[in-house]
Amino acid sequence: MRFFERQDAARAQTTRLLLLFGLTVLALVVAVNAALALTWRIVTPGFSGYPAYFFAVNTGMTLLFVLGGWWIETSELSGGGEKLARRAGAREAWPASRETERKLCNIVSELAIASSMKPPLAMVLDREEGINAFAAGWDEDDAVVAVTRGALEHLTRDELQGLVAHEFSHLHEGDTRLNMRLAGMVFGLEMIFNLGRSMCDTDANGQRSFLALPGFAILATGSLGWLAGRALKAAVSRQREYLADARAVQFTRSRDGLGGVLRKVAGLQEQGGPAPRTLHPAVQHMLLVSVSADTRWFASHPPLPERIRRIYGHSMTALPVGRSDEMPTRPDAIF
Repeated sequence: MRFFERQDAARAQTTRLLLLFGLTVLALVVAVNAALALTWRIVTPGFSGYPAYFFAVNTGMTLLFVLGGWWIETSELSGGGEKLARRAGAREAWPASRETERKLCNIVSELAIASSMKPPLAMVLDREEGINAFAAGWDEDDAVVAVTRGALEHLTRDELQGLVAHEFSHLHEGDTRLNMRLAGMVFGLEMIFNLGRSMCDTDANGQRSFLALPGFAILATGSLGWLAGRALKAAVSRQREYLADARAVQFTRSRDGLGGVLRKVAGLQEQGGPAPRTLHPAVQHMLLVSVSADTRWFASHPPLPERIRRIYGHSMTALPVGRSDEMPTRPDAIF
């Protein structure tokens, strides 16, 4: 895998998508102003101009909703990565009493050295039997890496190292901050859509108020902006997954580490393994493998076969899943 080229391509694509996201917000402001201006012309007999500060107020209110949504959504992480991980059902690893968790903590320490990072807190999702993980935290000081019980039981040491390296990339690249800020912006776009919908609602008698006409204008522009924002946020998230995959190969110098993890996840899916539980909404986009069933345009993760193909350079078959202590392991990580 040409991991440096993959990383550069993912970063460049992310930059383009973020510019498009900014243009989407700008286009929404223009569209809301245009829609309300047209509405004003229609409802005003003998139109002779717009009220003072008409466009300034429209622009300010639109941006207030977008930025207000950003503030509300990002407040989910106000307590730091550990607090968010505990909301998702994770607990701190117990290396003194459990062999698999001691192995996890050792791998976290090794990768912290390899990536020149402060070691994040290692946590375990005890009730999750599938293979998955996520990283959370605004910065290195409150960062955590949470791994499922299924990953500890089914992965070899090399594979667990590849999984943790993937999460280290998200922390190193600031993907948690980026995704939460984009989620906040999307929430703000949704608030504009909801404002238009509420203005169009009927009362107890089935009648709409005089606000329905401008409401329809806001509803139409808001829905387009919200859908575009969701699609762009998902596209950014997919690029960050490709970037994290490439950096995991760089950190571990092994395709079979993370590649084996993804192939085993594919094997679990083929075998009809345990159904993944829906975790806290704030961590859904942070998972190694998505548990949601979003359509292609709104999927936060690339398809598994494509991720595997990019790691190996060609398609690979799924791997059967067994306990990690039943499988042969290679020597410890090479740095």
